[in-house]
Amino acid sequence: MAEPQQAPHRNELLRRMSADDLARLQPFLQHCPLDAKATLEAAGARIDVVYFLEDGLGSVIARTLKHGDAEVGFIGFEGMTGSPLVMGVEHATHDCRVQLAGHALRIDAGRFGEVLVASPTLRLFLLRYVHCLHIQTSYTALTNARLKLEDRLARWLLMCDDRVVGSHFSMTHEFLSIMLGVRRPGVTLALQLLEGRGLIRARRGEILVRDRDGLKAMADGYGQPEAEYLRLVGEIGGADRSSLDATTEPGLPEAAR
Repeated sequence: MAEPQQAPHRNELLRRMSADDLARLQPFLQHCPLDAKATLEAAGARIDVVYFLEDGLGSVIARTLKHGDAEVGFIGFEGMTGSPLVMGVEHATHDCRVQLAGHALRIDAGRFGEVLVASPTLRLFLLRYVHCLHIQTSYTALTNARLKLEDRLARWLLMCDDRVVGSHFSMTHEFLSIMLGVRRPGVTLALQLLEGRGLIRARRGEILVRDRDGLKAMADGYGQPEAEYLRLVGEIGGADRSSLDATTEPGLPEAAR
């Protein structure tokens, strides 16, 4: 009697790594929920767990002592947490928090490190993703310095739209203010501007993307990081994800939180 096949992974890195590397990781991966606002990494603390996101969104957040927090990195089902470990660093530089609830496959950092040592190819593959994340961060710095708030918001909404099934997602003004590093009244005005142009609809903590091309026309900082991910890893949210997004159970044991 043939053994039942395991459901395909929903995380893009797990789907695209070599069969040998996936087989090395597979015994240690555990399915777990990602609760909104949960802290996945804390600045200055040792990284204990690596998360390969399946859905939901995570934010890498930098903070200052006097002026608050701002998002500097963005992670969805195309990526993973724990990128410092790939580069041989055991502690997190920034916080990483869940901004949109979802699910992930988690692996103990010690086990993850053992697999990196055992595999001749896994670190090289994951370094491609880390490179793409660094490019994303550099463009975030560029847009924060040079673009108007509404243009930065358009870029951020496009990045969400790339990683969320469907065209709408839940997001409060308070969390958007942290992501964009501005006060809540500024977020409200920027959302009203985009809505007035017919690009989005914002209602009670939910945002619906109505005109993606219109958002692209505003978001001058969107495109280069995505093109680099496509070149080095693959298309974010490719056409073959449709069958995966209909699957709710990844077929792995659920981890205790």
